[in-house]
Amino acid sequence: MLNPLVSVPDVGSLFPLEQPVLIFTIALMVFLIAPLLVKKLGQPGIVGIVIFGALIGPGALEIVDHTDAIVLLGEVGLIYLLFTVGLELDLQQFKQAPENAALFGLASFFIPFLGGTAIVHVVLGLDLLASLLLAAVFASHTLLAYPIVNRLGVTKNRAVTAVFGGILFTDTLALVVLALVTGAIDGELSGWLFADVFLSLLVLFGVTWLVIPPIARWFFQSMSEESYFEFLLVMVAFFAAASLAEILGLAGILGAFVAGLALNRLIPQGGTLMNRIEFVGNAFFIPFFLLHVGMLVDPAVILDGPRTLQVTAVVIAVMVGGKFAAAWVVSFIQGYSPTERNVIFGLSTGQAAAALAITLIGFEAGVFSEAILNAVVLLLLATALISPWLTERAATTLALEREVQPGENTAKDPTILVPLSHRAELQDRLLELSFVLKGDTGDEPVHVLTVVQPDSRTTKQQVAETRAELSEVAEFGAAAEVPVETEARVNHNIPSGIVQGALEVEADQILMGWDARGAVRNRMFGNVIDQVLRRSPLPVLISRLGHPINTTTRIYVVVPIGSDHHEGFYEAVHIVKRLAASLGIPITVVVVKGRAAQFERLFGLVEEEAATEFKEIDDWGELLPSLTEWTEPDDLIVAISPRQGDVGWHTQLEDLPSRLIELPPESFIILHPRQGEPEYDRQFLRLD
Repeated sequence: MLNPLVSVPDVGSLFPLEQPVLIFTIALMVFLIAPLLVKKLGQPGIVGIVIFGALIGPGALEIVDHTDAIVLLGEVGLIYLLFTVGLELDLQQFKQAPENAALFGLASFFIPFLGGTAIVHVVLGLDLLASLLLAAVFASHTLLAYPIVNRLGVTKNRAVTAVFGGILFTDTLALVVLALVTGAIDGELSGWLFADVFLSLLVLFGVTWLVIPPIARWFFQSMSEESYFEFLLVMVAFFAAASLAEILGLAGILGAFVAGLALNRLIPQGGTLMNRIEFVGNAFFIPFFLLHVGMLVDPAVILDGPRTLQVTAVVIAVMVGGKFAAAWVVSFIQGYSPTERNVIFGLSTGQAAAALAITLIGFEAGVFSEAILNAVVLLLLATALISPWLTERAATTLALEREVQPGENTAKDPTILVPLSHRAELQDRLLELSFVLKGDTGDEPVHVLTVVQPDSRTTKQQVAETRAELSEVAEFGAAAEVPVETEARVNHNIPSGIVQGALEVEADQILMGWDARGAVRNRMFGNVIDQVLRRSPLPVLISRLGHPINTTTRIYVVVPIGSDHHEGFYEAVHIVKRLAASLGIPITVVVVKGRAAQFERLFGLVEEEAATEFKEIDDWGELLPSLTEWTEPDDLIVAISPRQGDVGWHTQLEDLPSRLIELPPESFIILHPRQGEPEYDRQFLRLD
């Protein structure tokens, strides 16, 4: 029996919650649980947070109110999201065949955009501004199905690379339409508005591209403190660009997107800084944006009458039809096969980040109604099913149609051994180089080894100190989400310890640092490195890194005449091209006493795509003056140097490292190719 003196609180009076800590806890629970649940249903995680936001928001269960704090964090998350979109675009794919990317990007945008504007204006009765902006929403695309083509190994296909590069056009044009529409809300689409938006875009792109990259490059090169300062610099940069866009009368997300493009090459995929950016965004800011969008969704609007479902059906039909028409037109012009056409159709139907961001801006500006907002959320759900299904079918057929070529089974994830000396200077730069050489695929760890020479009195202390230092190295790898295995090995002979360590971990490459001190007469690098070169047949990369590897602007590759006959030549070329592809920078090959045309053909046989030009010099005496004239301080010189006595060895290579120190570039790598395994080299070829 209830005590009548004890009042029972009304459950309804408890909601919406007002306690800030409890609201924040519920938000974090949504960020954790929602993606896990919807992924089990085959949907992308972002959809789950939007749905849960709608359920707990004021339009449904009213557990959490749509407070100013959630709105603020949602706006911040929106800026963050568009920055990461620009940052993660594969500009290297665009550079490889810009005409193909441009054709696909323009067709994939304008065909759905023009057709969609007319159809939604007539069928749905939207006004001109709403029709233009809604058409721009589904004219963009997000590569939801990228993991499928990557898994099936068709990412190098000409049609697939065109889609990767084309997203630069579709997303940029969609944001430009957003700028025009929001600018015309209080007026009309006049010639003056177009001129005003064009000038604002010109100022935004010019200031962002001319100011942010030089400052970031200088900061990355100069900052030796904890790397979270680099992350803070990036945050300041893209929020400053977003603020500039708003001052110019544009949407802040356009400024963030442009900042992402400007910093794209300075923040390589798989690096520590990129992983910090992705971690903070994916774990905190972007989920708050999705929660914010979810709370704007009103389930009652979806259930109250057929309007939302009608809008959704029209939008999906127009989007799918427009994207198929664009894929058909591009395939007809480019001569793509029906299978390639179907692959690019499937890839281009995905909708996520850009579509949701533009829709939210349109809704908040009063261009879109709640029905349109809800319809776009349903569109995301539909394309999350359509795009992967279409892509899986077509990409599987494309993979089966592809002829098997030499190099198809190449190990894409090399095992790299990095020997570090006790208290090695600039070891973080050496590790970053190893991460870039690995690329962002695979799970093979980087092996870091320090050899301690035994001393009867201090050996235990040295080993303990070394293990403590190596634990910091492992933490550095964990921050970059690259597995790092460390070992402190006791050996009277340091080179023997390194070579034995390489054998035990089955290393594919040895990466060593050189500080230009301690070399002795008739030796290239000094006792330890030279002995490793004599004792190990593996490719050995000797590096001197005067600047962070991610700030490199171009790679100059010195190729001596005769080195193309070395049994490890093609693997060496593959390493260089992989490095350039990971950094998204071009290569200039300098052929010494040989013909550039010959090496251009040989480089073209090797897997990995990188923009490459070729130069030739007639004599070794011209090498340093030419490099002095051509190179800049942020360039990287890589010299392919066969070991002494091997095919392609020249006496001038012996003192080349000490001479390269005098050049403007602060960084160089001497790459000694693999010995004794000519058949191993063939796996890097892609013969037609």
